Amino acid sequence: MRYFYRRPRWSLPGLCLPLLGIMAFAGFVCFSPARAALPVGSQAPLFNAQATRNGSEFSFHLADALRQGPVVLYFYPAAFTRGCTIEAHDFADAMDQYKALGASVIGVSTDDMPTLDRFSVSEGHGRFPVAADPQGQIARMYDSRLPLLNRASRTSYVIAPDGKVIYAYSALSPSGHVSKTLDALRQWHAAHDHASPVSLPTAVK
Repeated sequence: MRYFYRRPRWSLPGLCLPLLGIMAFAGFVCFSPARAALPVGSQAPLFNAQATRNGSEFSFHLADALRQGPVVLYFYPAAFTRGCTIEAHDFADAMDQYKALGASVIGVSTDDMPTLDRFSVSEGHGRFPVAADPQGQIARMYDSRLPLLNRASRTSYVIAPDGKVIYAYSALSPSGHVSKTLDALRQWHAAHDHASPVSLPTAVK
């Protein structure tokens, strides 16, 4: 009797190659730097978000923060990951410099509030607030959301009190975000020492 071998429709190599391709694409999306798409001079979208500082939760309103001075708004992918922890330490260490320039800092990620409560204490050292963007809506408004993933790219914006973006920087490495935003603030501060206060529209709740 003759036996015939029928080749299976899906072989192991046939399954592995598409899977490897998907994994490679996901790795590229997760770890390649994304470009900050909001151009300098554009109006920064106002938003409200649940935030926490040193474990104490509150409602953050960008419009209110801008009435006090420039705001550094930075997006990061996920709390307690290596790069985001380094970045939080850098911002915490530089808070005295930001305050001397009349600026405040707010970090935004898609993490939930219990995670951010812990992160603000252990990694932010209670020096600045971090806000929750669980659906990535704020990151999308700022063109700082990674494609296909509910994660923000590592992107930093400097927003002037009139609501205009005066600096935008996007890079995978956490190093540079603090120094570059401080430089942007110094340049803005030098040119606007005698700027008059501006009135901002109230953010939609």
